[in-house]
Amino acid sequence: MPMKTLLAALMLVPFGLVAADAPVRVAVANYPLKYFTERLAGSHVQVVYPVPADEDPAFWKPKDDDVAAFQQADLIIMNGATYSKWADKVTLPRRKTVDTAAGFKDKFIVVANATKHSHGPGGEHSHSGTAFTTWLDLQQAIAQAQVVSEALAKKLPAAKDEIEKNFAALRTDIEALDTRLAAAGKKLAGQPLVASHPVYQYLARRYSLNLKDVLWEPEEVPTAEQMGDLKKLVAGHPAKWMIWEGEPAKESVAKVQTLGLQSIVFDPCGNTPEGGDWLSVMKDNVAALEKITAP
Repeated sequence: MPMKTLLAALMLVPFGLVAADAPVRVAVANYPLKYFTERLAGSHVQVVYPVPADEDPAFWKPKDDDVAAFQQADLIIMNGATYSKWADKVTLPRRKTVDTAAGFKDKFIVVANATKHSHGPGGEHSHSGTAFTTWLDLQQAIAQAQVVSEALAKKLPAAKDEIEKNFAALRTDIEALDTRLAAAGKKLAGQPLVASHPVYQYLARRYSLNLKDVLWEPEEVPTAEQMGDLKKLVAGHPAKWMIWEGEPAKESVAKVQTLGLQSIVFDPCGNTPEGGDWLSVMKDNVAALEKITAP
């Protein structure tokens, strides 16, 4: 394209918007936001998501190039609720940054005095402070997806109708799962449950789950000390089911069975799943929780 023609075309694009044939570069903080963005805008966007598959995005430590990729994106979509710890140490352009949880800030859950621990490459960390797996309350997930939809529509006005249509379909899908989870929670009627990790706060509140947690990793077989702690927990909280973030080791399943605990997986899906997508993982999660309520 001749330079004069190119400059003329650029002048026709309002400041802050992107030409209809140019994909918007959208940097996202975690996999749920990646899924929402891609489902809502499809080929209209190029998603920037540099978090390795084996790291927890909430405790990921980006390299300089990763930070630059966020800073240079057309739109930056963050989870909020203190999710991205690294973001407090860098400067992100405020006019391009969207906090998807800001609308329900008054509903945040604050965790006090959580024990420090480590898993994966992220090093030692604690789950004290604001609980951040906000999307496990599926009504909050809908609210976050709506913020993403509105931000994308502003950047891509020519695709606004398409984005809004896609959001309506996504909302329908999530609401169906929300209804099933609410029914499962009602059937459980306060039945004690144990979780392998303290990431289910919003899930427990929304669906009335009587849930207490430990600090275990699915791929690590619990030690004798950990089993002793679990035995003490279930003595006062007589759970029959343990909820794991990921598929637990067979030896772990066998060990908790000695305390009368059966195992299910409810994957928070904060990072890219090995198979399927966010919605299919959530469907599997709902089916797993429904298994507990089966006669």
